[in-house]
Amino acid sequence: MQTLYVEPTALTPEIRFSPSENTFMIKGTSSPEDVRAIYYPVIEWTRDYIAEMLADGTRVWSGDNPFVLRTELDYFNSSSAKFFYDIFLEFKKLENIGIPVVIEWYYEEEDTDSMEAGNDIALLAGMEFKYIPWRKR
Repeated sequence: MQTLYVEPTALTPEIRFSPSENTFMIKGTSSPEDVRAIYYPVIEWTRDYIAEMLADGTRVWSGDNPFVLRTELDYFNSSSAKFFYDIFLEFKKLENIGIPVVIEWYYEEEDTDSMEAGNDIALLAGMEFKYIPWRKR
C-alpha cells in the first residue's frame, strides 16, 4: 500500500501513514477551513488499507508488535476532533478482528484540556489511549 503523506501547514497537521515504515502519525495543528478536504482522503486511505489487510490475510501486528497510531496535536478544533474520531473508528476495526491497536495521545504536559479531549474521543470510540505528556521546547 502506498504511503499517505499530507504536508503540514499553519492550519493543518502533518499526516504520515506509511505501512512499509510502520509509521502512522498525525502531528501539528488542525484547524483547517475545509476540514473535509483534509480528512476525507485520510479516512478513505484508512478504509482501503484495512480492506487490503483483511483481503490478503496479512497480520503483521501482534501483542508484541501492536498497531500504533501516534497523535501529537498542538491544537485542534471541534471539526477536526470529529474526523479524528472517524479515523480512530476505522482503526478500531483492526481491534475487532484481534489486532491490538495502541493510540498514543501526546499532549503538552500543562495542557490538561488536550488530554481530556483525547479521553472524550477514546470513550466515544470505545478505545483505550496511551496518554504521553511532553514539554514544549
